[in-house]
Amino acid sequence: MATFDADEIMAGAADLAGLDDFGPSDFYDGLTALCASAGTEAQLNDLGVMAVEQNMIGGLANRLKVTDWLRRHPAAAAETIEAPLVVVGLFRAGTTFISELFDQDPANRSLLRWEAADSVPPASAETLRTGPRVDAAAAAIDMLESLNPKIKVVHHEDAAGPTECLTLLGQDFKSLTWEAIANVPSYSDWLLGADHRSAYAYHRQVLQVLQSNGARGHWTLKSPQHAIALDALTAVYPDAHLVVLHRDPVVLCASACSLLSTLTGTFSDADHTTYIAEHWTGMLETSIDRIEAFRRANPGRAIIDVQYADLVTNPVGTVERIYADCGRDLSPQARRAICDYVDAHPRGRFGAHRYRLEDYGLHADRIRDRFSGYVERYDVPAETAS
Repeated sequence: MATFDADEIMAGAADLAGLDDFGPSDFYDGLTALCASAGTEAQLNDLGVMAVEQNMIGGLANRLKVTDWLRRHPAAAAETIEAPLVVVGLFRAGTTFISELFDQDPANRSLLRWEAADSVPPASAETLRTGPRVDAAAAAIDMLESLNPKIKVVHHEDAAGPTECLTLLGQDFKSLTWEAIANVPSYSDWLLGADHRSAYAYHRQVLQVLQSNGARGHWTLKSPQHAIALDALTAVYPDAHLVVLHRDPVVLCASACSLLSTLTGTFSDADHTTYIAEHWTGMLETSIDRIEAFRRANPGRAIIDVQYADLVTNPVGTVERIYADCGRDLSPQARRAICDYVDAHPRGRFGAHRYRLEDYGLHADRIRDRFSGYVERYDVPAETAS
């Protein structure tokens, strides 16, 4: 059984960054919950122990550097984040694909994989996609995918491409990013009951830092985690445009179980199949329930609903419709760039992602019954799992 100590993790981050001001202490409860859960429940192998520890230390080191940068460059705190376009879910419903499409528009500004973990100093517009830090992030991705080549098939991100907001939220220790490394049920229970506002306040600070050196644009963000914390998200970004992608829950559950088995299986040799099946099916249900609760509580708040089937059959038209709902036009330049991207990135270019619900002890009929209200409400077409 591994042992993680929150104060030792913080000391390691301070040594790495050469700094000691972490900013507000809201992250500490999440850090201690994660340390306890990862140590007693995750059944990590040696690689997993190292990965969890390094990610905790690295996340806090970036937080230290962001806090220090804002102290030394107070003008960054006055940066405006106006009406971000935020894809809030559902997970495995095409959120990565749509974020890549948004990224083709030169008017947009995505959160990039490398800078989410290494935010300071912020890049300029000219150095946003190149440089030693991008190369280092690419090497780390290559190493992880060499350890488990299936990761590249189920969920690949380029170092200089768009990433989820999970990494930034994880630096406040209120993030599902930790569940992509380890099966941590107690931490997950804590997370679902936590107040996420401090994580989004920190998230906003990082975006302010990242654009403060001239790498500006209309922010396009995504993470299925946003579905469980919409009140916090919209408290910090009250003018955000929200997008929800809808897909057959039978396929969503099967694909999510496959993804999480692949990711966490890199860091644990134990069989977590039953937990993964129960937990991620429940997380999908919780995500849907919280979106619906948010809609009921905010009847005047527009949410842009998109069918996965429409996204994959008509990606340009889907982006154009989303823009129209946001009061934006899709420029001819952006249209051409999106078309070129789709042509150059065929689905399954890294290999076919195959998954079966039965491999996780789940049954399609039961999933359909469980999510029948959701399917009927949004008229979600049925699919066949790969």
